[in-house]
Amino acid sequence: MPHTIEAHSCRYFKTESPWEKNFGFSRAIRKGPFIQVAGTTSVHPETGEMMHHESAYEQTKLILDTIIKSVEGLGGKKTDITRFRLYATTKECGVEAVKAFKETFPDDFAPAAIMILGVHFAGEHMKVEVEADAIVL
Repeated sequence: MPHTIEAHSCRYFKTESPWEKNFGFSRAIRKGPFIQVAGTTSVHPETGEMMHHESAYEQTKLILDTIIKSVEGLGGKKTDITRFRLYATTKECGVEAVKAFKETFPDDFAPAAIMILGVHFAGEHMKVEVEADAIVL
């Protein structure tokens, strides 16, 4: 179950992801008005199983949902997200990821973003990973 911890003038958003536990990081951190969301993939939050092996689009939809829930878990809103860094294995996966991104973030409030292609991930079925920043005013 996701939960928050307060320490060191920060709020930490934690999930049950084995990646967080094994690598020792938080899904997201809020310090003042700033929220940073760690690199997020389409891993099932409790089992650690990679979801949607064959679809970068579906992976991205799940990733964006996880990021939005992380921001909300720290008191922010979807519209507080200001920046994305999207990593994809291939150009084709990038195109699928952009489709999911545009459906989730319409042009009228699309965050700043960058896409990096040709990435090799830790898991063999990972096609997309996304980091995000938000500012809560």
